[in-house]
Amino acid sequence: MEKTKGINRARFLAGAGAAAVGVAGALLPAGEAGAEGRGRERGHGHGGAGKGGRGLTRRGVVYTIGAGETPATAWSAARMRRDIRAIRDDLHADTVDVTGDGVERLTATAAEAAELGLHVWLQPTLGDVPEREILDHLAETGRFAERLRRQGASVEFSVGCEFWLFVPGIIPGDTVFDRIRNLQSGNVDWAAMQRRLTRFTAKAATLGRRVFHGRLSYASAPEIDQVDWNLFDVVGVDYYSYFGNKAAYIRELRQHLRWGKPLAITEFGTCTFRGAPEAGGMGWNIVDYDKTPPEIKGNPLPVRSERTQAAYLLDLLDVFESMNLYAAMVFEFLTADAPHRPGDPRHDLDMASYGIAKAIQDRPGDPDTGWHWEPKEAFHAVAGAYCRARQRQ
Repeated sequence: MEKTKGINRARFLAGAGAAAVGVAGALLPAGEAGAEGRGRERGHGHGGAGKGGRGLTRRGVVYTIGAGETPATAWSAARMRRDIRAIRDDLHADTVDVTGDGVERLTATAAEAAELGLHVWLQPTLGDVPEREILDHLAETGRFAERLRRQGASVEFSVGCEFWLFVPGIIPGDTVFDRIRNLQSGNVDWAAMQRRLTRFTAKAATLGRRVFHGRLSYASAPEIDQVDWNLFDVVGVDYYSYFGNKAAYIRELRQHLRWGKPLAITEFGTCTFRGAPEAGGMGWNIVDYDKTPPEIKGNPLPVRSERTQAAYLLDLLDVFESMNLYAAMVFEFLTADAPHRPGDPRHDLDMASYGIAKAIQDRPGDPDTGWHWEPKEAFHAVAGAYCRARQRQ
């Protein structure tokens, strides 16, 4: 249970830690554009500002699944089915990024999304286990994605997310937290790390090709990953930048178009307090997890602001639409283990959540209680944007 929680939080810390020790802008130099993506679907352009397209091709949300930190928040098939239907009918998304670990959970969720007519972006993310287990987990999930594709479902397969953090042996450390400490301390041989990362990414891509014959991708952290995108059909970027103007976002994103391939923003989002967009992927760090129960840090406390979260998402969607990018997936639908506590700002963990829905416990503070979710302002804002975009097309 604890391992799942740690990985989710640590993803962002590791990215920030790497930037702090000077590892930034590490994309490969521009090379020859690869051939058209294997299994490329008709009408899905590369995406780029000023090309006269019609905005994003796919508009989605990340739906993260896992074992859950408590029995109350453990994965539930019934809850999942309700959530996927809400993603289609209420959020007006046409794509769901099904990510997390557990082959049965991943495949059941992907099948439900496909049954409801959603485009499925299926991405296994298993960490802190031996490399062989990660690859086996990838292969089994990919074989299911191929079965869905052959049955006529609209599905793409991502071989994983930010391998440098999730896969032991690329960065020193047996656990995510060990690897974070090594990143922050600078205890990393960056050249050797990149060689190991390149080797594993190529191995995962080769395996992905073997089991899945549609379009293949990977979710990268551009500050660290040096991905040879010739291995993939779609460039995938987890994007948490903050700028004060649209032009700066466009300048930064254009570098990812140099491969001549569709660009998918595999994650973008922010937390639910004033100043969260400026914190980028470190927004979750306002929580002191050493306290029992965890509590929001600061005196004065950060100020909860659903409006801040909604405004940032709309600004980024406007940028992505204007650039005619291939896909964008809001991170994320819900963080069930970070409940909203109305009237108790010190313990309102939802402030540190990237979810566009908030978890409400039936008995606040009781981890074993039942709960439900309610949409935040960001949910309504994204739903409106997706609905308007669909009407334009």
